[in-house]
Amino acid sequence: MRLKSKKMSTAKKNDTVKVHYTGKLTDGKVFDSSVGKDPLQFTVGGGQMIAGFDTAVDGMAINEKKTVNIPAAEAYGESNPDLIQKVAKSNLPDDMNVKVGDNLVASGPDGRQTRVTVTEVNEQEVTIDANHELAGKELVFEIELVEIA
Repeated sequence: MRLKSKKMSTAKKNDTVKVHYTGKLTDGKVFDSSVGKDPLQFTVGGGQMIAGFDTAVDGMAINEKKTVNIPAAEAYGESNPDLIQKVAKSNLPDDMNVKVGDNLVASGPDGRQTRVTVTEVNEQEVTIDANHELAGKELVFEIELVEIA
C-alpha cells in the first residue's frame, strides 16, 4: 500500500476566499461581524480589503482561525486633521438641528459628496470630521478561513 501526502491548501494572492470575521476595537467593542451571516468573499491581494486584513488571510489554511491586531496605518490610516472643519451654523439649513454623533453628507466645491460626523456643536459652529470612523484606531480581527474558490 502506498500513502500519498495530501498538501493542505492555503490562501494566496489572487485566490478568491470566504472568511468569517469579527472586528473589534482594542477595548473589545465589536464594530462589525459576519457571524450569523454569509461569509465575506474577496480576492486576496485584490485591494478590496484593508491591507492588514489582506495580509492576515494570505497563507491561512481552510478552517484555520486566527486573531490579528492591525495598526491604524494598515487599516483605515491615521486621522487626518485636514479633514476636520468648523462650519458656521448660519451655513446650515434653518431647520437642521445637529448634535454630536450625527452623520451628514457634505458636498464639496466640485460637487463630490462626503460622509462626515458631527464631533462638536456650540452656539455659532458645528465641527465636522470627514475621516473614516475607524481612522487612527488599532483594530483586532478574529478571522476564520472557510473556503478557497
